[in-house]
Amino acid sequence: MQHELEQWKEQFSHLWNVANDYLRDVPPNQLYAAAAIAIFTTLLLLFLRVLKRTKSNTIVLTGLSGSGKTVLFYQLRDGSTHQGTVTSMEPNEGTFILHGETAKKGKIKPVHIVDVPGHSRLRPKLDEFLPQAAGIVFVVDALDFLPNCRAASEYLYDLLTKGSVVRKKIPLLILCNKTDKVTAHTKEFIRRQIEKEIDKLRSSRSAVSEADVTNEFTLGVPGEPFSFTQCSNKVTTADASGLTGEISQLQEFIREYVKQ
Repeated sequence: MQHELEQWKEQFSHLWNVANDYLRDVPPNQLYAAAAIAIFTTLLLLFLRVLKRTKSNTIVLTGLSGSGKTVLFYQLRDGSTHQGTVTSMEPNEGTFILHGETAKKGKIKPVHIVDVPGHSRLRPKLDEFLPQAAGIVFVVDALDFLPNCRAASEYLYDLLTKGSVVRKKIPLLILCNKTDKVTAHTKEFIRRQIEKEIDKLRSSRSAVSEADVTNEFTLGVPGEPFSFTQCSNKVTTADASGLTGEISQLQEFIREYVKQ
């Protein structure tokens, strides 16, 4: 054992001497440049590593006016309906631990929730938050769905063809709100109807001249009926009731993409 250690010591000493001789022959300017490159590369790798670990905690709530987004926002924040709320004209925004998790022990990651107004004139505000979104919740009024099916489908079409959504493959949840009511439509029915409407929109918009098309991407597969499974990002459906506080499926979606 002692003999092997002596051999290792001699080899290390020899390598050290060779390295010293080499460094003496290298001009100082080259040494400084090599050191600078090594430091820069190390810092860059560390930065990329930190950036990779720092994932977004933003969830964007959107949908038509009157779908119940703001009630859902307050249910997530403090478990209340906030006295029913009124139509929002400015985004509701907050970073907090979900109300349903306040009793949990251990470290819980807060979620940044943004409730974007659904009025058509205020929708451009959505573009301010989409680039940082970990997930999108598109709220649909399941009780008053049929009269608003076309408008909801158009809004969803525009959302799913936005470059910021497609490139980052931001997951989207179609949340069917007010399902506690007896006459509310099921999430399966709502999904099928929206898919049919989007299929019609694809045909009508493809007939428009390219100069008039504002969507950055197209949806679906040419020659096939549209289905959400054809989207580049994952699209799912769920039930909720903002007024009764039944938002478990919404919270599951949030925690799937904003990890603890």
